[in-house]
Amino acid sequence: MEKKIVTRAGLEALKAELSELTLQSRKEIAKKIKEAREQGDLSENAEYDVARDEQRAIEARIAELEAIVKNAEVIDTEAITEDAVNVGHTVRVRNEEMKREIEYHIVGSSEANAAQGRISNESPIGRSLLGRKVGDQVTVEVPVGEIHLTVLEIQ
Repeated sequence: MEKKIVTRAGLEALKAELSELTLQSRKEIAKKIKEAREQGDLSENAEYDVARDEQRAIEARIAELEAIVKNAEVIDTEAITEDAVNVGHTVRVRNEEMKREIEYHIVGSSEANAAQGRISNESPIGRSLLGRKVGDQVTVEVPVGEIHLTVLEIQ
């Protein structure tokens, strides 16, 4: 697996989720499976099937988190300068088509959440902003076409 870029806070959040899943969720699902087994015939036991599906989902997420944590490359946000956009920066841009300002926090892909303004460094917008400076204009190819952004501020 390739290195995954994460911020220190992002890595801590991933570790906390991993800990929760391995210490709490595994026990809870094991209990559900045990209770469902005690109800008898497993071939017609919907609760057992649901619990097993939930167990598979939890184990898949645990494996994913373990791989991310193992291959994490932590970006020291204290050490990066604000002269050019990098992972860990918050960037205020002006969308020239919409004539409005938008703020993005550039993070690693495992921390991205567009609803919270946290975009991945691997996303089209994130990739296009990396290395840019205040005043730079960027054209980004997105699913709906092209958008034009101007970098206003880097924090």
